[in-house]
Amino acid sequence: MGDYTLTALGPATELLDLPFDRPLAEWDEPRLVAVPRGISRHVVRFVRARDRVFAIKEATDRFVLREHDLLRELANRSVPVVGAFGAVTGRRARDGTELGGLLITRHLPFSVPYRALFTGMGVPDLRARLLDALAELFARIHLAGFYWGDCSLSNTLFRRDAGALAAYLVDAETGELHPRLSDGQRGYDLDIATENIAGELFDLRAAGDFPADVDPLGTATALRPRYERLWDELTSDQTVAVDESYRIDARIKRLNRLGFDLAELSINSVDGGRRLRFATQIVEPGHHRRRILRLTGLTVGENQARGMLADLARFRAKWAEGIGQEIDEDAAARRWLDEKYYPTLAMVPPALRGKLPDAELFHEINEHRWFLSEAQGRDVGRSVAVEAYARDVLAALPEASAGVVAAPEHDASADDAVDDRDAGDAGDDRDAGDAGDAGDDGAQDG
Repeated sequence: MGDYTLTALGPATELLDLPFDRPLAEWDEPRLVAVPRGISRHVVRFVRARDRVFAIKEATDRFVLREHDLLRELANRSVPVVGAFGAVTGRRARDGTELGGLLITRHLPFSVPYRALFTGMGVPDLRARLLDALAELFARIHLAGFYWGDCSLSNTLFRRDAGALAAYLVDAETGELHPRLSDGQRGYDLDIATENIAGELFDLRAAGDFPADVDPLGTATALRPRYERLWDELTSDQTVAVDESYRIDARIKRLNRLGFDLAELSINSVDGGRRLRFATQIVEPGHHRRRILRLTGLTVGENQARGMLADLARFRAKWAEGIGQEIDEDAAARRWLDEKYYPTLAMVPPALRGKLPDAELFHEINEHRWFLSEAQGRDVGRSVAVEAYARDVLAALPEASAGVVAAPEHDASADDAVDDRDAGDAGDDRDAGDAGDAGDDGAQDG
């Protein structure tokens, strides 16, 4: 038996009897399985071990270890990639011959390479769905600071997703991780992708698998404008008037619908309004629920937590704008609870308070405020929103047994006075040094 070192993420006993002392191309292992796959410059085999299928790729030890680490880090950053499972390095055959390393990844269930999309069951409007999936994948990896360097359709797998396609990065060996990508790096990544994709589509057309009336080059070049529109939505600054805080909510809602979330929001005062700078991220399931629990001690649902974190981000950004310095997130969370969350709930008539859980009630009030503000083209303020929601929506809901979280003592009438002042005259000068202003809910708090 030859020498090797197997490093795996978890128990890998089912892989130990694979012929690691032989070149991958020579394996005649009975557990080898055929799955739809793309074109690769490396030898790749698929192995069934118990109830799982693994993809095994042969390359040099250096490239195997590097790609394994990159795939793991990308997964940690919630980028859609195949899952790295292990690496086999230091391989030697029984006669002492050095062999290449092996990268072991989990096969992505129900995924298909691009050729299978064009030659198998039809996907409606395949060209547009393919480009949309690639544009989103590029946006996600670039937000994570990953420069791909060799994007092609062959290095991507696709899965159907509620009528659309979802794209997954398969080959990361040419990639690089950076704290942040420059515009030049992002542009060059797209240049390489456009060239590679055009070549692959021309190959498909030569094989008779690409529609004769569709231009392969035109299809490939359509990727960039799709990506740029998405990137602009995710990252561009936005200026809003001081009485249009509801537009901040609208932008965040668009980000959420695209599958992205707000990592940080900074606000700077400019002539006639505020300039918003969004830091966008992608997150794993349950992230929001765990984060709001850590910051506030509140146990809420995932979507409720998402909305609360967005509200906290606005509160924190406006507090920082008012005093001219950054605010610690934990300090902002404590003040948000005392000046925004509990006071909002305290404004609801006691007879109606128990109809919904507190977190859902807070979410519903914020949603109602946004709809009213959208309709009127200005921020209506918190007190107006609470009164309208309680009268028009909450009063009509059936009674339900829901516990109410005990809130700190708070004078809700003071908030009413502040809200009424802000909603009535959003242009009033405020004392920027008063951190308490950050908690008001007229024009100052979205």
